[in-house]
Amino acid sequence: MRKLSILLSIFVFILGSCSQPKTSDPFVKRQGHQLTVNDDPYYFVGTNYWYGAILASTGQGGDRDRLINELDLMKQHGITNLRILAGAEGPNNEPYRVTPALQLSPGVYNDTLLDGLDFLMTELGKRKMYAVLFLNNSWEWSGGFSQYLNWSGYGDIPYPQIAPHTWPEFMSFSGQFINCEPCQEKFQNHIRFLLSRTNQYNGKKYVDDPAIMTWEIANEPRAFSDANKPRFAEWIGETAAFIKSIDPNHLVTTGSEGQWGCEGDMELFRKIHGDPNIDYLTMHTWPKNWNWLDSDHIAETVDTSIVLTKKYMADHIEVARELNKPIVLEEFGLPRDHHTFGPDDTTTARDKYYGAAFKLVEKSAQNGDVLAGSNFWAFAGSGRHSGDDPYWKLGDDLMGDPPQEPQGLNSVYDIDSTMDLIKEHANKLRN
Repeated sequence: MRKLSILLSIFVFILGSCSQPKTSDPFVKRQGHQLTVNDDPYYFVGTNYWYGAILASTGQGGDRDRLINELDLMKQHGITNLRILAGAEGPNNEPYRVTPALQLSPGVYNDTLLDGLDFLMTELGKRKMYAVLFLNNSWEWSGGFSQYLNWSGYGDIPYPQIAPHTWPEFMSFSGQFINCEPCQEKFQNHIRFLLSRTNQYNGKKYVDDPAIMTWEIANEPRAFSDANKPRFAEWIGETAAFIKSIDPNHLVTTGSEGQWGCEGDMELFRKIHGDPNIDYLTMHTWPKNWNWLDSDHIAETVDTSIVLTKKYMADHIEVARELNKPIVLEEFGLPRDHHTFGPDDTTTARDKYYGAAFKLVEKSAQNGDVLAGSNFWAFAGSGRHSGDDPYWKLGDDLMGDPPQEPQGLNSVYDIDSTMDLIKEHANKLRN
């Protein structure tokens, strides 16, 4: 009789366990080599929308009507993942820089932009869209490494666009960041401040908000020299561990370009992404910047760009498989057909290039492979360049191209044929 009772109890327990509904977990997670939501694979099409928090603010550069319309448009086209700048470093009177800045001086913040970030995250949550928030930048256009160095007594920033300064001079200057203890203290204070925030619109702590997919250490972090490579790998690991110590709910990644951003060293790329606190790998491809594309002969050189892009991606995807982690193509772009900046120029070559990248993501989704998605650079939406000066100035629309580049150079407008291609790609990922 006792045996029968025990067997009956086991049967009831098993029956009850089987009838339990699936636990809902809206956070994006990593399970082995895949990103998942609610235990289902998450393969996505995304974009770079670095100016999102500025557009969402009620201050300078803010336009919430435009933001709402653009988020709705992106959602309608299947774009579910936005890579966003989590704060430029000030001051606001620097050349070729994002304005306004979020962190005006160490620990001093623009409350209007913090409110804008809150509003943006709330709107993303309503639409079940996700944000990758990058916390720093190795380049000058949002302050980043060079601004932290300036704040820490390392001197004026040698902006490479202003003679007699050069890119090698700027990169040498920024390369000091990872060895600058006061810089690291200031950066960790920024991380702690932002990750400890509570959203004033939805009442959620940032660490508890599933609309955040990832905290990204920096936009295109680099060692900037062979001598710096060991310390660079240590810094990536230290920073990732610091983020995880505050927020274990969200993914963490590097923001790396890949081999191109690792001084050409694939072993360094493998090492920084093999760190246990880095959840997935990243890579970027820039055919024009890397001299794969001839901007005077775009139609004639786009096929070469596609071949080299596929090879570059394949090399990095193989590392992801070895590490059993997902990988994302989180930046890629191409100019318009005649290298002009307005929507009147066609995008035949760009659409061909995008289509090649999209096919690789689609194949990965079909096979359950490591390539989890892509974020094209960049969404300009209804923004338009105005005037004869190709560079951004106060009062201009914010667009996909940062202030140090011609506005519209790599931007995808709301009326571009590329938007139809994106929608078609998103539909294939869903099916």
